[in-house]
Amino acid sequence: MVQMEPKWLVLLVVILGLSWFGETQQGLIPGFYSSSCPKAEAIVSSTVVTHFKKDPTIAAGVLKLHFKDCFFQGCDGLVSEIDALTDTEIRGFGVIDDAKTQLETLCPGVVSCADILALAARDAVGLSGGPSWPVPTGRRDGRLSFGVSPENLTLPVPTDSIPVLREKFAAKGLNNHDLVTLIGAHTIGLTDCSSFEYRLYNFTAKGNADPTINQAFLAQLRALCPDVGGDVSKKGVPLDKDSQFKFDVSFFKNVRDGNGVLESDQRLFGDSETQRIVKNYAGNGKGLLGLRFYFEFPKAMIKMSSIGVKTGTQGQIRKTCARFNQSIESNEIEY
Repeated sequence: MVQMEPKWLVLLVVILGLSWFGETQQGLIPGFYSSSCPKAEAIVSSTVVTHFKKDPTIAAGVLKLHFKDCFFQGCDGLVSEIDALTDTEIRGFGVIDDAKTQLETLCPGVVSCADILALAARDAVGLSGGPSWPVPTGRRDGRLSFGVSPENLTLPVPTDSIPVLREKFAAKGLNNHDLVTLIGAHTIGLTDCSSFEYRLYNFTAKGNADPTINQAFLAQLRALCPDVGGDVSKKGVPLDKDSQFKFDVSFFKNVRDGNGVLESDQRLFGDSETQRIVKNYAGNGKGLLGLRFYFEFPKAMIKMSSIGVKTGTQGQIRKTCARFNQSIESNEIEY
């Protein structure tokens, strides 16, 4: 059965969230489709619920999909181009495609893939026990950019240092607080051994493991990812060892205690500024300490989801989210 947070908590986040909309840009507003497609948000929500009931791990995939979309070329639905450029499957895209198919039947050419991504990410967090918030909508989808290549992607990667992460986030208008808060999304989700195996063996010049890993946790990770001569396991490893399906603050407690799986996650505790934020979220218990993260995460998500948006007559409304539209008259790609 799908579990969500108590209604009082959702209401609190909604009320407080009214003050966040000043940070959005380009005319995004909650309820953009209230007249043009009144059931849009309900359809997205029900689609996420359907997929979540079959596989709760899909929530992290949907959330990551929205994050990648915004960091690619702005929140404009072009995340599918990353798939083509990097030859990797982006998990959770089936949820977006399913919702888009239903919306095109009900309201053809109205609801953008970019907005579906933003709405689905919100719903994925809520279904995982995290906060909900009114999502400002009105984004339009981008067109194919022939100048894009894998080399100029600005997506954060697990081997990034804090200065590099800080630079990548700052380039998108996001500060240190946003950086730590958004990385907190790793409270749900899985990775595989190839993302961090190098930390476990021969990390230092002396052939030791990464010294920032808690020794007890190191033994657990080595058991999950044995050193087998380059044959790296693809077994899913929780990014939050204590509650991989629950959107909570245990991720920050793990980072504080040396139990971060990814190098970039654990490095948050090695920088004085990001360490302070991690400590604020981790605290020593639950209750209000959890609410601090519950309040700040939606705020950071709303801010992130306004990066490089297209509105009005900009861009297009894709017919399917897996590919860009083509000009019917000239049969040429729109760009």
